[in-house]
Amino acid sequence: MIGMSGLVTVVAFGVFAVVGVLLVIIDVREHRLPNRLVLPLYGVGLAPPLVALFAGESDAAIRALVAAASLFAFYFVLHRAGGGMGAGDVKLAGAIGLFLGFLGWTQALLGAIAGFVLGGLWALALLVTRRAHRGTRIAFGPFMLAGAWAAIAATILGG
Repeated sequence: MIGMSGLVTVVAFGVFAVVGVLLVIIDVREHRLPNRLVLPLYGVGLAPPLVALFAGESDAAIRALVAAASLFAFYFVLHRAGGGMGAGDVKLAGAIGLFLGFLGWTQALLGAIAGFVLGGLWALALLVTRRAHRGTRIAFGPFMLAGAWAAIAATILGG
């Protein structure tokens, strides 16, 4: 039987999955990640760490917050440096950090790296097939989310 902590985690990650699909669709179509969908992910993503904190597992809560702040800060620097990241990507990075950081440091790092690898491979494929050029805008949110879910899937499959 699943406990309260497990139930909160399953529900939170389920909401993350559903909202993630909506964000992918919107970002591909409109090149934007709406605040009305991204910002509530912070509340949802905080639920498992808070439950863990009240259960005496402060490591998971601290890890989730540090991963969220780290990914947010990294994407913010890229955004300010003119690296093509939009403000929506920055906000989404923090939310993704909450979910992945709750699972572990490895998952947070793997998810972040996987997003860049997947996005880079897609951009390379578009360039090679001449379907894009250096200035072509590519929605990055879908790759961020795919990287996150690759890390989540690796966690589930890894035991």
